[in-house]
Parts: sequence; structure tokens; C-alpha cells
Amino acid sequence: MALDLSVITDNIPLFLEGAWMTLRIAAAAFVAGMAIGTLAAVASLSGIAPLRWLVAGYIAIMRGIPFIVLLFLIHYGLPAAGIRNPALVNGIAALSLFAGAYYTEIIRACVRALPKGQWESARAIGMSPFAAARIVIVPQILAPMVPPVVNCTMTMIKESSVISSITVAELTFSGLVVQGNTFAPFEVFIAVALLYWLICGLFATAARAFESRLAGTRRNRGLTPLVGRYLILEGRRT
Repeated sequence: MALDLSVITDNIPLFLEGAWMTLRIAAAAFVAGMAIGTLAAVASLSGIAPLRWLVAGYIAIMRGIPFIVLLFLIHYGLPAAGIRNPALVNGIAALSLFAGAYYTEIIRACVRALPKGQWESARAIGMSPFAAARIVIVPQILAPMVPPVVNCTMTMIKESSVISSITVAELTFSGLVVQGNTFAPFEVFIAVALLYWLICGLFATAARAFESRLAGTRRNRGLTPLVGRYLILEGRRT
């Protein structure tokens, strides 16, 4: 079967417009999802039982239902409650909540992997909870977080294609429009698949560069006298 490449070349602007919308959706959902995940992880690690139960319920629901069901619940359920948002806002909200549950588990697992004495040591020398988290905890969990966050985010980028079902003009929706105009689904979805592959590949490359930079920073940066004297960071200094 011969491919009609003119189907792709003649519709490049529409494909690129859809890819740009997918990038915007993914970026917004990543920022919002990480904010949700950070707050939920802090709540789940707190000593307040109701907060822990609330986060556990949120994670169980998000991990237990398909994304398309969550999307429809938000998009069609909110108007029934008198809340009407644009489809794009509903799509980003659903994607953020969905990804946020997985980011929560990643952040919580990375924090729990640290030796328990580090938080107590930071608090014992007079650090506030915020300072202890910023100076002691966060620098140590960033590098271990990168691989699982990258995998989760790439899945989220691909899941964003489901938002086309509520008529958001992202990449998959653009492909459906072109397919409806040209009746050439094979060529159209080859182009769509390649664009998704390119987006995910660029994101993974940027994440690897960020991870390498983090590793280099950690190797080259010595501990401050205060931290070096009172805290145990990653076992022993190497």
C-alpha cells in the first residue's frame, strides 16, 4: 500500500497547531499535578489522621478508575452542579488530578526512602519545618524523583489524547479532523504517532539533561559546615 504523503504535508499547520495545544495542556497539567502531588504528599506524611485518610482516598480513586471516566465525570458532572467551564479547563483539571495522584506516590516514596534521623536532626538544630524541607529534604529527593516523574509525565502526555473526546483541539483531535477531510486514516495517524513520539522524546531528553546536571551539582557542591556537622546526608560524605 502506497502512502500519500501529501495528506501529511498539506495539513502540517493543523498538525502543528494540535501538537502545540498538546504541549500547552501537558505543561499546565504537569505544573498543577506537581502542586497537587506535593501538597498531598505533605498531607499524607503529616501526623493528622484525617488528612492521611483523605489523601489515601484520593489516590485510591484516581488509580482505580480510567482517565476517560474521570474526564466525563468532570466535564458532564460539573454542569449538573451549576459549574460550567470550557472544555479545555475541564480537560486540564482532569489530567492534573489524574497525574497528581501518581506524583503524590512518587514524592512520598522518595521522602520515606531517606533516613528518618535527618528530619529530626534538622529540627533539633533549630531549623523550621520549611527550612528543613528546603535545605535537607528536597535536595536529596530531586534526583531520585526524576526517572519516575518522567515516566509518569510521558504517560500523562499520551493520556491527553483522550481529551479529544470532549472536543478540545489537541493533537489527536486535529488528526481526526484531517482524517475526516481526507479519508486517509493511515497516513494521518502515522503523522500523529510521530508527533507524540517526538514530544515524548524531547521531554525525555530534557529530563535526562536535568538529571545529569543534578548529579554533577551534587558531586561538585560540598556540604555547608552546619549541615556537614549536624546532619547525615546520604549516609557518609564521599
